[in-house]
Amino acid sequence: MYLIQIILATIVTLGILVTIHEYGHFWVARRCGVKVLRFSIGFGKPLYSWRDKNDTEFVIAAIPLGGYVKMLDEREAPVAPELLPRAFNQKPVGQRIAIVIAGPAANFLFAILAYWLLFSMGTTSVVPVVGEIEPGSPAATANLQSEHEIIEVDGVETPTWEAVNLKLLSRTGDTGQLNITTRPLGELTDYNFFIPVKDWQKGQDQPQPLSSLGIKPYVPAVPPLVDQVVPGGAAEKAGLLAQDVIVAVNSEPISDWRQLVDWVKKSPNIPLELTVQRGNELLDLIAVPDSSTTPDNSSVGHLGIASQPASWPEHLLREIRYPVHIAAWRAMVKTWDMTALTLNALKKMVMGSISIKNLSGPITIAKVAGDTAQRGMETFINFLAYLSISLGLINILPIPVLDGGHLMYYLVELVRGRPVSEKIQDLGQRLGLSIILMLMLLALFNDLMRL
Repeated sequence: MYLIQIILATIVTLGILVTIHEYGHFWVARRCGVKVLRFSIGFGKPLYSWRDKNDTEFVIAAIPLGGYVKMLDEREAPVAPELLPRAFNQKPVGQRIAIVIAGPAANFLFAILAYWLLFSMGTTSVVPVVGEIEPGSPAATANLQSEHEIIEVDGVETPTWEAVNLKLLSRTGDTGQLNITTRPLGELTDYNFFIPVKDWQKGQDQPQPLSSLGIKPYVPAVPPLVDQVVPGGAAEKAGLLAQDVIVAVNSEPISDWRQLVDWVKKSPNIPLELTVQRGNELLDLIAVPDSSTTPDNSSVGHLGIASQPASWPEHLLREIRYPVHIAAWRAMVKTWDMTALTLNALKKMVMGSISIKNLSGPITIAKVAGDTAQRGMETFINFLAYLSISLGLINILPIPVLDGGHLMYYLVELVRGRPVSEKIQDLGQRLGLSIILMLMLLALFNDLMRL
């Protein structure tokens, strides 16, 4: 069932974003008088097709990993003399630039609309309150305090944990200091803490900004009640069942789920004696946590069980909602911030500050699409907006084959007054195709390694 959900969520995600991107090209091409021959969502064998009054063929194809808009063009096939004014290559360079830019622009516009919808309807997030500080960590050295809300990072407001994480992630690979402003719960006094960093998280496979600083977010106490048991996992092999309450580990009483997690994480492949309350009886079970490797190559244990969701007190939940006109402005700012964050990450990846192992491909996209769809419409729309920004940015990179490569040629033509030679364009296409293929293989390799 979960696999089916992932597949459906991926098809819906890619279908929406590809349709929006290609519709941008299509809409502007039509307004520039270009004849559109085909508008295809997906590649390969057509599953369903129809034609409109302008004789454009609309296709839904079998492989839902992209799409394209095919326009009348002398470079691809002979064009009848009476149709030459409607050929793409016959249009002024300004119109060709507009048609090329329209795809990525549509992705950015969709992101703005998605964020505007979220901000107008309102989103509920957890207030970023510091829970525990790891002894000896950078946060402990800076004297950061528990039960303080993080209200700013480097002077930027952080009303949610998402905002905190995104701002910290933007500093990955940096040398200098982090400025974290906090406020004790129920008070009005602000405190500034400065945490020095050097090549912070540089080259890490999966940067974890909070844990690398030694900050654990506050989480309400969760009883050690087993809500779910993963089939085939260590817990099932040990005989644990849903609704079991784990009251002790190795004869040490526990009352909170996090105590159990601490025991399990530090005990990969090490037998643990669990005292379990099942109904009115106590049982002693032996569980051997499975082992997995973290990004820093250390081993951690896991049992394959899940707890009930934490019950958050109302004062630690924050609703983010704005009037319609303010929500529109906030949506544009959010889109700009996410675009800047992504560009900064790409720059740091090229410079080596961020590991290329963070490059993700279709498997990761599919998994995240399934997970976000499962968490609810709000999370899914947020994911769609971010992925749309990423798609727009990738397509506008100056790599031949992508929209940005065509844009580069047309800008050169605009300056020189004549097109780039077919020989250079053909060489660029081959080079661009090689680059894209290598990046796709690297992203797919990273996906498989994560599995």
